[in-house]
Amino acid sequence: KTTFQGITTTINMCNGNIPAPESHIQTPIGTAITAAPALKTISKTELASHNTPRSAWCSVHSQVLDITAFSKTHPGGDTILLAAGKDATVLFETYHPRGVPQSLVKKLQIGVMEKGAFQDSFYSWDSEFYKVLKKRVVNRLEERGLSRRGSVEIWIKGILFLVGFWFSLYKMYVTPTLPTAAAWSLSMGIFAAMIGTCIQHDGNHGAFAKSNLINKLAGWTLDMIGASAFTWEVQHMLGHHPYTNVLDGEEEAKKEKGIDCPLEEKDQESDPDVFSSFPLVRMHPYHEPQWFHAYQHLYAPILFAAMTLAKVFQQDFEVATSQRLYHIDAKCRYGSIWNVIRFWAMKVITLAYMLGIPIYFHGVLMGLGLFVIGHCACGELLATMFIVNHVIEGVSYGKKVSSEGPNGNEKVVKPSTMYGDTPMEITQKDAMQRAIDKKGNGDIVLVPYNDWAAVQCQTSVNWAPGSWFWNHFSGGLSHQIEHHLFPSICHTNYCYIQDVVESTCREYGVPYQSEKSLFVAYFKMLSHLKLLGREKSE
Repeated sequence: KTTFQGITTTINMCNGNIPAPESHIQTPIGTAITAAPALKTISKTELASHNTPRSAWCSVHSQVLDITAFSKTHPGGDTILLAAGKDATVLFETYHPRGVPQSLVKKLQIGVMEKGAFQDSFYSWDSEFYKVLKKRVVNRLEERGLSRRGSVEIWIKGILFLVGFWFSLYKMYVTPTLPTAAAWSLSMGIFAAMIGTCIQHDGNHGAFAKSNLINKLAGWTLDMIGASAFTWEVQHMLGHHPYTNVLDGEEEAKKEKGIDCPLEEKDQESDPDVFSSFPLVRMHPYHEPQWFHAYQHLYAPILFAAMTLAKVFQQDFEVATSQRLYHIDAKCRYGSIWNVIRFWAMKVITLAYMLGIPIYFHGVLMGLGLFVIGHCACGELLATMFIVNHVIEGVSYGKKVSSEGPNGNEKVVKPSTMYGDTPMEITQKDAMQRAIDKKGNGDIVLVPYNDWAAVQCQTSVNWAPGSWFWNHFSGGLSHQIEHHLFPSICHTNYCYIQDVVESTCREYGVPYQSEKSLFVAYFKMLSHLKLLGREKSE
Protein backbone atom coordinates (compact mmCIF):
# COMPACT_ATOMS: atom_id res chain seq x y z
CA LYS A 1 0.00 0.00 0.00
CA THR A 2 1.24 3.48 -0.85
CA THR A 3 -0.38 6.66 0.43
CA PHE A 4 -0.22 9.76 -1.75
CA GLN A 5 -2.04 12.96 -0.78
CA GLY A 6 -4.42 10.97 1.41
CA ILE A 7 -5.22 8.42 -1.32
CA THR A 8 -4.31 4.79 -0.70
CA THR A 9 -3.13 2.99 -3.81
CA THR A 10 -2.06 -0.61 -4.28
CA ILE A 11 1.35 -1.06 -5.89
CA ASN A 12 2.31 -4.61 -6.70
CA MET A 13 5.87 -5.66 -5.94
CA CYS A 14 6.24 -9.15 -7.34
CA ASN A 15 8.94 -11.76 -6.97
CA GLY A 16 8.68 -13.12 -10.47
CA ASN A 17 5.40 -14.82 -9.57
CA ILE A 18 4.12 -16.78 -12.53
CA PRO A 19 0.42 -16.28 -13.27
CA ALA A 20 -1.86 -18.87 -14.75
CA PRO A 21 -0.47 -19.69 -18.21
CA GLU A 22 -3.87 -19.30 -19.85
CA SER A 23 -3.90 -15.61 -18.96
CA HIS A 24 -1.12 -15.07 -21.50
CA ILE A 25 -2.36 -17.34 -24.27
CA GLN A 26 -5.28 -16.85 -26.61
CA THR A 27 -8.33 -18.98 -25.92
CA PRO A 28 -11.03 -19.01 -28.63
CA ILE A 29 -14.39 -17.83 -27.31
CA GLY A 30 -16.79 -20.69 -26.72
CA THR A 31 -14.06 -23.32 -26.49
CA ALA A 32 -14.88 -25.99 -23.94
CA ILE A 33 -12.27 -26.43 -21.24
CA THR A 34 -11.70 -30.08 -20.39
CA ALA A 35 -9.51 -31.63 -17.75
CA ALA A 36 -6.02 -32.28 -19.12
CA PRO A 37 -4.21 -35.54 -18.40
CA ALA A 38 -1.43 -35.47 -15.82
CA LEU A 39 1.77 -34.06 -17.25
CA LYS A 40 5.34 -34.99 -16.42
CA THR A 41 7.12 -32.75 -13.92
CA ILE A 42 10.43 -31.56 -15.34
CA SER A 43 13.42 -30.14 -13.46
CA LYS A 44 15.62 -27.25 -14.59
CA THR A 45 18.46 -29.72 -15.12
CA GLU A 46 16.39 -31.92 -17.42
CA LEU A 47 15.11 -28.89 -19.33
CA ALA A 48 18.66 -27.60 -19.82
CA SER A 49 19.74 -30.95 -21.27
CA HIS A 50 17.41 -30.47 -24.25
CA ASN A 51 19.34 -27.50 -25.60
CA THR A 52 20.24 -28.33 -29.20
CA PRO A 53 18.42 -28.24 -32.55
CA ARG A 54 18.23 -32.07 -32.37
CA SER A 55 16.31 -31.99 -29.09
CA ALA A 56 14.83 -28.65 -28.11
CA TRP A 57 12.59 -28.10 -25.10
CA CYS A 58 11.68 -24.79 -23.53
CA SER A 59 9.61 -23.44 -20.66
CA VAL A 60 6.88 -20.83 -21.14
CA HIS A 61 5.12 -19.69 -17.96
CA SER A 62 6.21 -23.04 -16.43
CA GLN A 63 4.74 -25.09 -19.29
CA VAL A 64 7.39 -27.25 -20.96
CA LEU A 65 7.13 -27.38 -24.75
CA ASP A 66 8.93 -29.68 -27.19
CA ILE A 67 9.73 -27.40 -30.14
CA THR A 68 12.11 -29.73 -31.99
CA ALA A 69 9.80 -30.72 -34.84
CA PHE A 70 7.80 -27.49 -34.75
CA SER A 71 10.94 -25.44 -35.49
CA LYS A 72 10.78 -26.70 -39.08
CA THR A 73 7.31 -25.22 -39.64
CA HIS A 74 7.42 -22.35 -37.14
CA PRO A 75 6.07 -19.17 -38.84
CA GLY A 76 9.04 -17.23 -37.46
CA GLY A 77 11.62 -19.71 -38.73
CA ASP A 78 14.28 -21.44 -36.68
CA THR A 79 14.60 -18.42 -34.38
CA ILE A 80 12.47 -20.48 -32.02
CA LEU A 81 15.46 -22.77 -31.43
CA LEU A 82 17.14 -20.00 -29.45
CA ALA A 83 14.73 -21.00 -26.67
CA ALA A 84 16.13 -24.54 -26.45
CA GLY A 85 16.89 -25.60 -22.88
CA LYS A 86 15.79 -22.32 -21.34
CA ASP A 87 12.96 -20.42 -19.71
CA ALA A 88 11.62 -18.79 -22.88
CA THR A 89 8.78 -16.80 -21.33
CA VAL A 90 10.28 -13.45 -22.36
CA LEU A 91 10.87 -14.62 -25.94
CA PHE A 92 7.36 -16.05 -26.13
CA GLU A 93 5.71 -12.84 -24.93
CA THR A 94 7.81 -10.34 -26.88
CA TYR A 95 7.88 -12.05 -30.28
CA HIS A 96 4.12 -12.66 -30.48
CA PRO A 97 2.34 -9.32 -30.06
CA ARG A 98 -0.89 -10.91 -31.31
CA GLY A 99 -0.59 -13.85 -28.95
CA VAL A 100 -0.33 -17.59 -29.58
CA PRO A 101 -3.32 -19.95 -29.85
CA GLN A 102 -3.77 -22.06 -26.74
CA SER A 103 -4.44 -25.10 -28.91
CA LEU A 104 -0.93 -24.89 -30.35
CA VAL A 105 0.68 -24.51 -26.94
CA LYS A 106 -1.23 -27.53 -25.62
CA LYS A 107 -0.19 -29.53 -28.67
CA LEU A 108 3.49 -28.81 -28.01
CA GLN A 109 3.31 -29.21 -24.23
CA ILE A 110 4.98 -32.29 -22.80
CA GLY A 111 5.17 -31.36 -19.13
CA VAL A 112 5.32 -28.71 -16.45
CA MET A 113 8.27 -27.31 -14.56
CA GLU A 114 8.77 -28.56 -11.03
CA LYS A 115 7.28 -26.27 -8.42
CA GLY A 116 9.35 -23.17 -7.76
CA ALA A 117 11.78 -23.81 -10.65
CA PHE A 118 11.60 -20.21 -11.87
CA GLN A 119 10.12 -18.53 -8.80
CA ASP A 120 13.35 -16.60 -8.36
CA SER A 121 12.85 -14.74 -11.63
CA PHE A 122 13.57 -11.03 -11.58
CA TYR A 123 10.38 -10.33 -13.50
CA SER A 124 6.65 -10.22 -12.86
CA TRP A 125 4.00 -10.94 -15.51
CA ASP A 126 1.00 -10.03 -13.33
CA SER A 127 0.24 -6.62 -14.82
CA GLU A 128 -2.11 -5.78 -17.68
CA PHE A 129 0.29 -3.04 -18.91
CA TYR A 130 2.09 -5.05 -21.59
CA LYS A 131 -1.09 -6.81 -22.74
CA VAL A 132 -2.83 -3.46 -23.27
CA LEU A 133 0.24 -1.98 -24.94
CA LYS A 134 0.55 -4.88 -27.39
CA LYS A 135 -3.11 -4.61 -28.33
CA ARG A 136 -2.85 -0.87 -28.94
CA VAL A 137 0.31 -1.18 -31.04
CA VAL A 138 -1.20 -3.95 -33.18
CA ASN A 139 -4.29 -1.79 -33.69
CA ARG A 140 -2.12 1.15 -34.78
CA LEU A 141 -0.33 -0.97 -37.36
CA GLU A 142 -3.64 -2.24 -38.70
CA GLU A 143 -5.11 1.28 -38.82
CA ARG A 144 -2.18 2.47 -40.95
CA GLY A 145 -2.11 -0.67 -43.08
CA LEU A 146 1.45 -1.49 -41.97
CA SER A 147 2.90 -4.98 -41.93
CA ARG A 148 4.53 -6.08 -38.69
CA ARG A 149 7.38 -7.61 -40.66
CA GLY A 150 9.03 -5.95 -43.64
CA SER A 151 8.31 -2.80 -45.63
CA VAL A 152 9.17 -1.15 -48.93
CA GLU A 153 11.37 1.30 -47.04
CA ILE A 154 13.59 -1.36 -45.52
CA TRP A 155 14.06 -3.03 -48.90
CA ILE A 156 15.17 0.25 -50.48
CA LYS A 157 17.61 0.89 -47.64
CA GLY A 158 18.87 -2.66 -47.71
CA ILE A 159 19.71 -2.56 -51.42
CA LEU A 160 21.40 0.85 -51.15
CA PHE A 161 23.55 -0.21 -48.21
CA LEU A 162 24.61 -3.50 -49.79
CA VAL A 163 25.56 -1.76 -53.03
CA GLY A 164 27.39 0.93 -51.07
CA PHE A 165 29.37 -1.66 -49.08
CA TRP A 166 30.53 -3.70 -52.06
CA PHE A 167 31.25 -0.65 -54.23
CA SER A 168 33.33 0.92 -51.45
CA LEU A 169 35.20 -2.35 -50.96
CA TYR A 170 35.93 -2.58 -54.70
CA LYS A 171 37.16 1.02 -54.86
CA MET A 172 39.39 0.35 -51.87
CA TYR A 173 40.96 -2.53 -53.81
CA VAL A 174 41.74 -0.59 -56.99
CA THR A 175 42.67 2.82 -55.57
CA PRO A 176 46.48 3.01 -55.48
CA THR A 177 46.97 5.98 -53.13
CA LEU A 178 46.65 5.56 -49.38
CA PRO A 179 44.53 8.67 -48.59
CA THR A 180 41.89 7.84 -51.20
CA ALA A 181 41.90 4.13 -50.43
CA ALA A 182 41.54 4.98 -46.72
CA ALA A 183 38.53 7.15 -47.56
CA TRP A 184 36.92 4.23 -49.37
CA SER A 185 37.71 1.95 -46.42
CA LEU A 186 36.05 4.49 -44.14
CA SER A 187 33.03 4.45 -46.45
CA MET A 188 32.97 0.65 -46.37
CA GLY A 189 33.00 0.70 -42.57
CA ILE A 190 30.08 3.13 -42.41
CA PHE A 191 28.04 1.03 -44.84
CA ALA A 192 28.92 -2.08 -42.81
CA ALA A 193 27.54 -0.37 -39.69
CA MET A 194 24.35 0.49 -41.57
CA ILE A 195 24.03 -3.11 -42.71
CA GLY A 196 24.39 -4.10 -39.08
CA THR A 197 21.66 -1.80 -37.80
CA CYS A 198 19.26 -1.76 -40.75
CA ILE A 199 19.48 -5.23 -42.32
CA GLN A 200 20.94 -7.94 -40.10
CA HIS A 201 19.35 -6.53 -36.94
CA ASP A 202 15.84 -6.85 -38.34
CA GLY A 203 16.68 -10.07 -40.14
CA ASN A 204 17.85 -11.91 -37.03
CA HIS A 205 14.87 -10.58 -35.08
CA GLY A 206 12.63 -12.01 -37.83
CA ALA A 207 11.36 -8.54 -38.74
CA PHE A 208 13.03 -7.74 -42.10
CA ALA A 209 10.46 -9.63 -44.19
CA LYS A 210 7.52 -12.02 -43.99
CA SER A 211 9.63 -14.73 -45.61
CA ASN A 212 11.75 -16.82 -43.23
CA LEU A 213 14.30 -17.35 -46.00
CA ILE A 214 14.66 -13.61 -46.59
CA ASN A 215 15.01 -13.01 -42.85
CA LYS A 216 17.71 -15.68 -42.68
CA LEU A 217 19.58 -14.08 -45.60
CA ALA A 218 19.22 -10.62 -44.03
CA GLY A 219 20.62 -11.97 -40.78
CA TRP A 220 23.45 -13.63 -42.70
CA THR A 221 24.70 -10.19 -43.80
CA LEU A 222 26.33 -9.91 -40.37
CA ASP A 223 28.54 -12.85 -41.38
CA MET A 224 29.11 -11.06 -44.69
CA ILE A 225 30.67 -8.06 -42.94
CA GLY A 226 32.88 -10.27 -40.79
CA ALA A 227 31.05 -11.10 -37.55
CA SER A 228 28.88 -14.11 -36.62
CA ALA A 229 25.11 -13.87 -36.63
CA PHE A 230 24.92 -16.90 -34.34
CA THR A 231 27.06 -15.30 -31.64
CA TRP A 232 25.11 -12.06 -32.01
CA GLU A 233 21.82 -13.92 -31.54
CA VAL A 234 23.06 -15.52 -28.33
CA GLN A 235 24.32 -12.26 -26.82
CA HIS A 236 21.68 -9.90 -28.11
CA MET A 237 18.49 -11.96 -28.19
CA LEU A 238 19.11 -14.31 -25.25
CA GLY A 239 21.05 -11.94 -23.01
CA HIS A 240 20.64 -8.25 -23.67
CA HIS A 241 17.02 -8.03 -24.83
CA PRO A 242 15.35 -10.15 -22.14
CA TYR A 243 17.47 -8.86 -19.23
CA THR A 244 18.40 -5.29 -20.11
CA ASN A 245 20.73 -3.68 -17.54
CA VAL A 246 19.97 -6.51 -15.09
CA LEU A 247 22.88 -8.00 -13.18
CA ASP A 248 22.90 -11.25 -11.18
CA GLY A 249 24.16 -10.09 -7.79
CA GLU A 250 25.20 -13.54 -6.59
CA GLU A 251 27.21 -14.31 -9.72
CA GLU A 252 28.88 -10.89 -9.56
CA ALA A 253 29.89 -11.48 -5.92
CA LYS A 254 31.40 -14.85 -6.87
CA LYS A 255 33.34 -13.33 -9.76
CA GLU A 256 34.81 -10.71 -7.43
CA LYS A 257 36.07 -13.60 -5.27
CA GLY A 258 37.52 -15.38 -8.29
CA ILE A 259 34.88 -18.13 -8.29
CA ASP A 260 33.60 -19.38 -11.65
CA CYS A 261 30.57 -21.65 -11.32
CA PRO A 262 29.75 -24.38 -13.85
CA LEU A 263 27.44 -23.24 -16.64
CA GLU A 264 24.48 -25.22 -15.30
CA GLU A 265 24.68 -23.30 -12.01
CA LYS A 266 24.70 -19.87 -13.62
CA ASP A 267 21.57 -17.72 -13.81
CA GLN A 268 20.47 -16.75 -17.31
CA GLU A 269 18.89 -13.52 -16.06
CA SER A 270 21.85 -11.20 -16.54
CA ASP A 271 22.67 -8.74 -19.35
CA PRO A 272 26.02 -9.63 -20.99
CA ASP A 273 26.24 -6.22 -22.65
CA VAL A 274 26.97 -4.44 -19.37
CA PHE A 275 30.13 -6.44 -18.69
CA SER A 276 31.29 -7.90 -22.00
CA SER A 277 31.09 -5.34 -24.79
CA PHE A 278 33.85 -3.11 -23.37
CA PRO A 279 35.83 -4.92 -20.62
CA LEU A 280 37.73 -1.78 -19.58
CA VAL A 281 34.56 0.29 -19.19
CA ARG A 282 32.38 0.16 -16.08
CA MET A 283 28.80 0.28 -17.38
CA HIS A 284 26.85 -0.91 -14.35
CA PRO A 285 26.83 0.76 -10.90
CA TYR A 286 26.98 -2.60 -9.08
CA HIS A 287 30.28 -3.54 -10.68
CA GLU A 288 33.46 -3.12 -8.67
CA PRO A 289 35.23 0.09 -9.83
CA GLN A 290 38.92 0.08 -10.70
CA TRP A 291 41.30 3.04 -10.55
CA PHE A 292 41.34 3.48 -14.33
CA HIS A 293 37.55 3.78 -14.51
CA ALA A 294 37.96 7.35 -13.25
CA TYR A 295 39.22 8.15 -16.75
CA GLN A 296 36.81 6.00 -18.75
CA HIS A 297 34.84 8.96 -20.07
CA LEU A 298 38.07 10.01 -21.81
CA TYR A 299 39.22 6.71 -23.30
CA ALA A 300 35.83 5.04 -23.92
CA PRO A 301 35.25 6.75 -27.31
CA ILE A 302 38.60 5.33 -28.45
CA LEU A 303 37.66 1.83 -27.26
CA PHE A 304 34.34 2.06 -29.10
CA ALA A 305 36.24 1.95 -32.38
CA ALA A 306 37.70 -1.46 -31.49
CA MET A 307 34.31 -3.05 -30.77
CA THR A 308 33.88 -4.96 -34.03
CA LEU A 309 37.54 -6.04 -34.14
CA ALA A 310 37.16 -7.58 -30.67
CA LYS A 311 33.96 -9.37 -31.65
CA VAL A 312 35.29 -10.66 -34.97
CA PHE A 313 38.64 -11.93 -33.65
CA GLN A 314 37.89 -12.81 -30.03
CA GLN A 315 34.28 -13.24 -28.98
CA ASP A 316 33.07 -15.09 -32.07
CA PHE A 317 35.80 -17.73 -31.81
CA GLU A 318 35.42 -18.12 -28.04
CA VAL A 319 31.68 -18.71 -28.29
CA ALA A 320 31.90 -21.04 -31.29
CA THR A 321 34.55 -23.24 -29.65
CA SER A 322 33.20 -23.24 -26.07
CA GLN A 323 29.51 -23.26 -27.11
CA ARG A 324 28.73 -20.72 -24.40
CA LEU A 325 28.79 -16.95 -23.97
CA TYR A 326 29.63 -16.23 -20.34
CA HIS A 327 26.53 -17.48 -18.47
CA ILE A 328 24.51 -18.29 -21.61
CA ASP A 329 24.43 -21.74 -23.21
CA ALA A 330 25.09 -21.35 -26.96
CA LYS A 331 24.42 -24.96 -28.03
CA CYS A 332 21.06 -23.83 -29.40
CA ARG A 333 23.10 -22.50 -32.34
CA TYR A 334 26.54 -24.08 -32.19
CA GLY A 335 25.09 -27.48 -31.35
CA SER A 336 24.34 -27.87 -35.07
CA ILE A 337 27.19 -29.11 -37.28
CA TRP A 338 25.80 -27.14 -40.23
CA ASN A 339 25.87 -23.93 -38.22
CA VAL A 340 29.46 -24.64 -37.18
CA ILE A 341 30.44 -25.24 -40.82
CA ARG A 342 28.77 -21.97 -41.81
CA PHE A 343 30.62 -20.14 -39.04
CA TRP A 344 34.10 -21.30 -40.09
CA ALA A 345 33.39 -21.00 -43.82
CA MET A 346 32.21 -17.41 -43.50
CA LYS A 347 35.21 -16.48 -41.34
CA VAL A 348 37.58 -17.73 -44.04
CA ILE A 349 35.64 -16.11 -46.90
CA THR A 350 35.20 -12.70 -45.25
CA LEU A 351 38.83 -12.51 -44.15
CA ALA A 352 39.78 -13.31 -47.74
CA TYR A 353 37.90 -10.41 -49.34
CA MET A 354 38.21 -7.90 -46.48
CA LEU A 355 41.86 -8.54 -45.59
CA GLY A 356 43.50 -10.92 -48.09
CA ILE A 357 42.60 -9.08 -51.29
CA PRO A 358 43.56 -5.61 -49.91
CA ILE A 359 46.95 -7.09 -48.92
CA TYR A 360 47.31 -8.51 -52.44
CA PHE A 361 46.67 -5.10 -54.03
CA HIS A 362 48.43 -2.84 -51.54
CA GLY A 363 50.94 -4.91 -49.59
CA VAL A 364 50.82 -6.18 -46.03
CA LEU A 365 51.11 -2.92 -44.08
CA MET A 366 48.70 -0.89 -46.19
CA GLY A 367 46.28 -3.80 -46.50
CA LEU A 368 46.21 -4.29 -42.74
CA GLY A 369 45.84 -0.54 -42.22
CA LEU A 370 42.85 -0.34 -44.55
CA PHE A 371 41.24 -3.31 -42.81
CA VAL A 372 41.61 -1.64 -39.40
CA ILE A 373 40.31 1.72 -40.68
CA GLY A 374 37.13 0.10 -41.97
CA HIS A 375 36.54 -1.80 -38.74
CA CYS A 376 37.21 1.27 -36.57
CA ALA A 377 34.67 3.32 -38.55
CA CYS A 378 32.12 0.54 -38.21
CA GLY A 379 32.79 -0.03 -34.51
CA GLU A 380 32.69 3.65 -33.56
CA LEU A 381 29.35 4.26 -35.28
CA LEU A 382 27.71 1.09 -33.96
CA ALA A 383 28.93 1.56 -30.39
CA THR A 384 27.85 5.19 -30.34
CA MET A 385 24.29 4.40 -31.40
CA PHE A 386 23.99 1.44 -29.02
CA ILE A 387 25.54 2.65 -25.77
CA VAL A 388 23.56 5.89 -25.49
CA ASN A 389 20.37 3.85 -25.18
CA HIS A 390 21.21 2.10 -21.92
CA VAL A 391 24.17 3.85 -20.27
CA ILE A 392 23.08 7.45 -19.79
CA GLU A 393 21.85 9.88 -17.16
CA GLY A 394 18.46 8.92 -15.73
CA VAL A 395 18.52 5.29 -16.85
CA SER A 396 17.80 2.56 -14.29
CA TYR A 397 19.68 -0.64 -13.49
CA GLY A 398 18.49 -3.90 -11.98
CA LYS A 399 20.26 -6.20 -9.56
CA LYS A 400 18.96 -9.68 -8.94
CA VAL A 401 19.48 -10.68 -5.31
CA SER A 402 18.50 -13.61 -3.13
CA SER A 403 17.76 -11.73 0.08
CA GLU A 404 14.21 -11.90 1.39
CA GLY A 405 12.01 -8.86 1.69
CA PRO A 406 9.63 -7.88 4.50
CA ASN A 407 7.00 -10.42 3.41
CA GLY A 408 9.12 -13.55 3.54
CA ASN A 409 9.96 -14.62 0.01
CA GLU A 410 9.35 -11.22 -1.58
CA LYS A 411 12.48 -9.63 -3.00
CA VAL A 412 13.21 -5.96 -3.39
CA VAL A 413 13.79 -5.75 -7.12
CA LYS A 414 13.03 -2.13 -7.95
CA PRO A 415 15.30 -0.96 -10.76
CA SER A 416 17.11 2.21 -9.70
CA THR A 417 19.55 4.77 -11.05
CA MET A 418 23.18 4.84 -10.02
CA TYR A 419 22.14 7.23 -7.22
CA GLY A 420 19.73 4.66 -5.77
CA ASP A 421 16.49 6.46 -6.65
CA THR A 422 13.68 4.88 -8.68
CA PRO A 423 12.23 7.17 -11.39
CA MET A 424 9.14 4.95 -11.62
CA GLU A 425 8.13 6.04 -8.13
CA ILE A 426 7.82 9.59 -9.47
CA THR A 427 5.97 8.61 -12.66
CA GLN A 428 3.56 6.50 -10.60
CA LYS A 429 2.76 9.44 -8.32
CA ASP A 430 2.25 11.63 -11.38
CA ALA A 431 -0.17 9.06 -12.84
CA MET A 432 -2.04 8.91 -9.54
CA GLN A 433 -2.36 12.70 -9.47
CA ARG A 434 -3.70 12.75 -13.03
CA ALA A 435 -6.27 10.12 -12.02
CA ILE A 436 -7.27 12.27 -9.06
CA ASP A 437 -7.64 15.34 -11.29
CA LYS A 438 -9.62 13.41 -13.90
CA LYS A 439 -11.79 11.07 -11.81
CA GLY A 440 -11.71 12.66 -8.41
CA ASN A 441 -9.83 9.75 -6.84
CA GLY A 442 -6.52 7.95 -7.21
CA ASP A 443 -7.72 4.49 -6.32
CA ILE A 444 -5.86 2.69 -9.13
CA VAL A 445 -3.64 -0.37 -9.32
CA LEU A 446 -0.28 0.53 -10.77
CA VAL A 447 2.27 -1.56 -12.65
CA PRO A 448 4.78 -3.56 -10.54
CA TYR A 449 8.27 -2.08 -10.61
CA ASN A 450 9.61 -5.39 -11.90
CA ASP A 451 6.99 -5.91 -14.60
CA TRP A 452 9.03 -7.05 -17.62
CA ALA A 453 7.77 -4.35 -20.00
CA ALA A 454 8.10 -1.66 -17.33
CA VAL A 455 11.71 -2.70 -16.72
CA GLN A 456 12.46 -2.29 -20.42
CA CYS A 457 11.12 1.26 -20.24
CA GLN A 458 13.13 2.00 -17.10
CA THR A 459 16.39 0.68 -18.54
CA SER A 460 16.15 2.13 -22.06
CA VAL A 461 16.28 5.68 -23.44
CA ASN A 462 15.15 7.05 -26.81
CA TRP A 463 16.71 9.90 -28.73
CA ALA A 464 15.07 12.04 -31.43
CA PRO A 465 11.72 10.30 -30.73
CA GLY A 466 9.20 10.39 -33.55
CA SER A 467 11.82 11.40 -36.14
CA TRP A 468 11.45 9.53 -39.43
CA PHE A 469 14.98 10.43 -40.53
CA TRP A 470 16.82 9.41 -37.37
CA ASN A 471 14.72 6.27 -37.09
CA HIS A 472 15.92 5.23 -40.55
CA PHE A 473 19.49 6.39 -39.98
CA SER A 474 19.81 4.34 -36.80
CA GLY A 475 17.85 1.30 -37.92
CA GLY A 476 15.30 2.02 -35.20
CA LEU A 477 17.89 2.35 -32.41
CA SER A 478 16.68 5.90 -31.79
CA HIS A 479 13.39 4.30 -30.68
CA GLN A 480 15.07 1.89 -28.29
CA ILE A 481 12.08 1.57 -25.97
CA GLU A 482 9.80 0.55 -28.84
CA HIS A 483 12.42 -1.86 -30.14
CA HIS A 484 12.87 -3.61 -26.79
CA LEU A 485 9.13 -3.91 -26.29
CA PHE A 486 8.50 -5.09 -29.87
CA PRO A 487 11.66 -6.68 -31.34
CA SER A 488 9.67 -8.62 -33.95
CA ILE A 489 8.23 -5.44 -35.48
CA CYS A 490 10.17 -3.96 -38.40
CA HIS A 491 12.09 -0.86 -37.30
CA THR A 492 10.56 1.25 -40.07
CA ASN A 493 7.29 1.14 -38.07
CA TYR A 494 8.71 2.52 -34.82
CA CYS A 495 8.14 6.20 -35.62
CA TYR A 496 4.46 5.35 -36.26
CA ILE A 497 3.89 3.56 -32.93
CA GLN A 498 6.06 5.80 -30.75
CA ASP A 499 3.22 8.02 -29.59
CA VAL A 500 1.11 4.96 -28.68
CA VAL A 501 3.89 3.59 -26.48
CA GLU A 502 4.62 6.95 -24.84
CA SER A 503 0.97 7.71 -24.05
CA THR A 504 0.38 4.22 -22.63
CA CYS A 505 3.45 4.55 -20.41
CA ARG A 506 2.16 7.89 -19.16
CA GLU A 507 -1.27 6.40 -18.47
CA TYR A 508 0.17 3.55 -16.40
CA GLY A 509 2.84 5.60 -14.62
CA VAL A 510 5.76 3.91 -16.39
CA PRO A 511 8.88 6.00 -17.20
CA TYR A 512 9.49 6.98 -20.81
CA GLN A 513 12.80 8.81 -21.12
CA SER A 514 13.96 10.41 -24.35
CA GLU A 515 16.65 12.87 -25.41
CA LYS A 516 16.30 15.56 -28.03
CA SER A 517 19.04 14.26 -30.32
CA LEU A 518 21.87 11.77 -30.66
CA PHE A 519 24.35 14.52 -29.86
CA VAL A 520 22.62 15.41 -26.59
CA ALA A 521 22.40 11.73 -25.70
CA TYR A 522 26.08 11.18 -26.53
CA PHE A 523 27.38 13.87 -24.20
CA LYS A 524 25.00 12.76 -21.43
CA MET A 525 26.39 9.25 -21.90
CA LEU A 526 29.96 10.51 -21.47
CA SER A 527 28.93 12.43 -18.36
CA HIS A 528 27.30 9.28 -17.00
CA LEU A 529 30.42 7.21 -17.68
CA LYS A 530 32.42 9.76 -15.70
CA LEU A 531 30.11 9.32 -12.72
CA LEU A 532 30.15 5.52 -13.07
CA GLY A 533 33.93 5.68 -12.77
CA ARG A 534 33.55 6.55 -9.11
CA GLU A 535 32.24 4.63 -6.13
CA LYS A 536 30.25 1.39 -6.27
CA SER A 537 26.50 1.31 -5.61
CA GLU A 538 25.31 -1.12 -2.96
